[in-house]
Amino acid sequence: MKKLLSLILIGIMLFQGCSTNQNNTLTKTEADKPKEMRVVRWNYGSSGNVLVTIADEKGYFEELGIKIEPVSATANANAMALLATGMVDVVSNSGTTSPLQQIASGVDLTIFGGHMVNGAMPVVAKKGTEWKGIESFIGEDVAVNPTYFAFTGAVMNLGYDNPLEVVNWKVYSNYDDALAAVKRGEVKYALMGTEKNYPISQMDDIEIVSWHSEVMPNYSCCRLESQTSWLNENKDTVKDVLKALIRAQSYYESHKDEAIELHAKKINATPEFVAAYMNNSHYLVSVDPLKNSVERAWGILDKTGYLDENAKNIKLSDHLDTTLYEAALKEAEQEYGKENPDFYKRAKKFFSENDK
Repeated sequence: MKKLLSLILIGIMLFQGCSTNQNNTLTKTEADKPKEMRVVRWNYGSSGNVLVTIADEKGYFEELGIKIEPVSATANANAMALLATGMVDVVSNSGTTSPLQQIASGVDLTIFGGHMVNGAMPVVAKKGTEWKGIESFIGEDVAVNPTYFAFTGAVMNLGYDNPLEVVNWKVYSNYDDALAAVKRGEVKYALMGTEKNYPISQMDDIEIVSWHSEVMPNYSCCRLESQTSWLNENKDTVKDVLKALIRAQSYYESHKDEAIELHAKKINATPEFVAAYMNNSHYLVSVDPLKNSVERAWGILDKTGYLDENAKNIKLSDHLDTTLYEAALKEAEQEYGKENPDFYKRAKKFFSENDK
């Protein structure tokens, strides 16, 4: 009998040992299993997005279970077309006018964050040209597309009801052509893109007389937008994307030199090329949705006739979401606030001034 009991006890112990080993093996296997990543298809253009660069390089996206899949625009499908057809989830470098025009025409998009508040876009002229402010545009030929609402809005602020009549706005296919027009004397002033800062700094006959952000501060350079349906179906993902970008903005503001090096490598440019616009007080990046500036832009574009007639049937507030950013900012401060406490104080103040 004793021998039988001993055999039973040994069997139980062996069974428990096998079970324990199996559980340990399962636990180890589950721990080693790669985390399932949430893929976000993103278009950020050839100039890139420094906050995406940092969040990617520093592992902020990966830490939150997000993988960014870059999607390039083509000659036949620009960024907004890719977004409207569902070929991309998020667009961040297509300005403010384009998404607002899409919304006005009936495309159901939502602006939920930002990239550049101000893009260090210079206004140039031949060296020695007088500049007295936006009033210098009155009666002149200027190479500025009037869909750049900061300029038409600033002219209206001078008291002109129809800015299209008092300035001869000339539209060129690209910034190089606009610059050539200044050199030939076809136009007196021209607006340049962010990427033109370095080449302009090397010119002897052209000078910067003003900046887009001097004409209209915090004009809302580039917004983050997505299809409304995608945003509603992926709110947790969007919030985590914003958290990663907010953390990246915090890092960017305290590591500017490193950010320049990282971004230059990302877009295959020289550090000098990137520094020409990033080391500039007129270049400001922020994840903030900038609701008040977007609403101002909508009003100017509507008054100047650059929105579809359907705009009067659109409630813009239905296409602006600040709640996800506000939640992301709160969580980011709780989780990463010790990395840069002053940044989060400034970010909360900026949000209260620009979104309430």
